[in-house]
Amino acid sequence: MNITDLQKAIGAKADGIWGEGSRKALLNAFTNANPAAGKITPDQLKELATRLKVSVKQIAAVASVEAGGSGYDASGKPKILFERHKFYKLTGGIYGETTFSNKAAGGYNENSWDKLAGAIGTGAVDAAFMSASWGKFQVMGEYWDEFHFASPFAFAFSTVASEKAHYEMLANYVEVNHLQDEMAKLSTNPEDCRAFAKAYNGPAYVNFNYHSKLAQAMK
Repeated sequence: MNITDLQKAIGAKADGIWGEGSRKALLNAFTNANPAAGKITPDQLKELATRLKVSVKQIAAVASVEAGGSGYDASGKPKILFERHKFYKLTGGIYGETTFSNKAAGGYNENSWDKLAGAIGTGAVDAAFMSASWGKFQVMGEYWDEFHFASPFAFAFSTVASEKAHYEMLANYVEVNHLQDEMAKLSTNPEDCRAFAKAYNGPAYVNFNYHSKLAQAMK
């Protein structure tokens, strides 16, 4: 996707020039005026649980521990975290070191939407959307192809409409990474939660006691 394609998708003037008007259109397109209206239903949760061969309680435990509350910010936009080192790697560092491009991770005190807009302005639109994690479960945009989306933008934009889409991303993540068995073992025993905690959070899961938090959430 190039800038003109993106402008068409978000309702901005399709002139290929990424300016303030396009940035405002991006933020507007990604704003859900009433995200609470699209909250996932109990029946939808049951469907996901059946699909993953886990319990609703196990999904709820993962949401409690691994998701930072709502999948939307106060303005109704899906929560994102832009990873400047991902953009640097995906673009081979050709844009130097800026707020949105850096060989080192960091800059988390800076606004992720500003960094996303800055990265889009380089013309590397796909890399920009791939370099952010999206929604309630903060799944990286680089999963767009494995999750069968048409583009990184389509992956990101799917998080706007409803909370169900956020849970769908969790389900896709679990399936793509073959974590169904680990998720199905979650229980009130922290030892049963280690495998999922490690797979989901990485080897440093112990430092944050994720296995114990998951066990507590299962009570």
